[in-house]
Amino acid sequence: MKLSQGHGTDETRTHTKIVLTSLSAMVAETTTFPIDLTKTRLQLHGESHPLSSPSARPTNAFRVALEIISQQGILGLYKGLSPAIIRHLFYTPIRIVGYENLRNFVTSDGSLSLSTKALVGGISGVIAQVVASPADLAKVRMQADSCMVSKGLQPRYSGPFDALSKIVSAEGFGGLWRGVFPNVQRAFLVNMGELACYDHAKHFVIHNQIADDNVYAHTLASIMSGLSATALSCPADVVKTRMMNQASSKEGNVVYKNSYDCMVKTVKIEGLRALWKGFFPTWARLGPWQFVFWVSYEKFRQIAGLSSF
Repeated sequence: MKLSQGHGTDETRTHTKIVLTSLSAMVAETTTFPIDLTKTRLQLHGESHPLSSPSARPTNAFRVALEIISQQGILGLYKGLSPAIIRHLFYTPIRIVGYENLRNFVTSDGSLSLSTKALVGGISGVIAQVVASPADLAKVRMQADSCMVSKGLQPRYSGPFDALSKIVSAEGFGGLWRGVFPNVQRAFLVNMGELACYDHAKHFVIHNQIADDNVYAHTLASIMSGLSATALSCPADVVKTRMMNQASSKEGNVVYKNSYDCMVKTVKIEGLRALWKGFFPTWARLGPWQFVFWVSYEKFRQIAGLSSF
């Protein structure tokens, strides 16, 4: 009977963590979404155009954001927010709760090496991304639609469900997982850097008495994890964005055959630095996103009577 009660308590805690991660992710995503949109537009800038082309002239995140506001108003910065929220209802709980459960399964006292934490984080991220990939695809396509609006063209999709429906109609059910491989590669790298670094950095800060287990420790850990995750994942993020943005023509032709082809063509046309396009807005988003998420999540856990992450 005791075992049954303990099992029920573990299930209740897991369900509570899922709700808390979803809520924290929604707050963080809404807060930082304009930066994510700017990053996506910046990564698509100059795509498939030679460096000498006027459409490939140098730009930066500030110019991109101003262009969006001037052409579409302040609400233009939230184009694609709804599929982003839907994505995080699946993606964040699976990777965060999955990481914690895997970590606790491997060891009960949390004494894992950084490399083991990185592997656990990467695996959790891969599983979560495979599940959430259709919503991520809809988000990227809707964000890219703002480029079409700025050129006076009609957007492809009126909303997330319209996007998913049209993708299935035009590209088949498997089209919902277009770009899943670069997506998974990015998810592995992001979560390897983010989850492992946050976990390790927070315990380092607390163990060395730099700060107690409070907002200061959470802030320091989130900044460090955001920087490492960005450095590792930015090239994969550029490839992922471009792979997911392309749609098959009626003849079935695509710009990029696979992730490697996309990376090679990007470097050949735009140079090696193009793989780190959007590095600053990516880090500028990951830093605030992780700060809002982790501070909120740790606080919610405290209110719910759960131990610190």
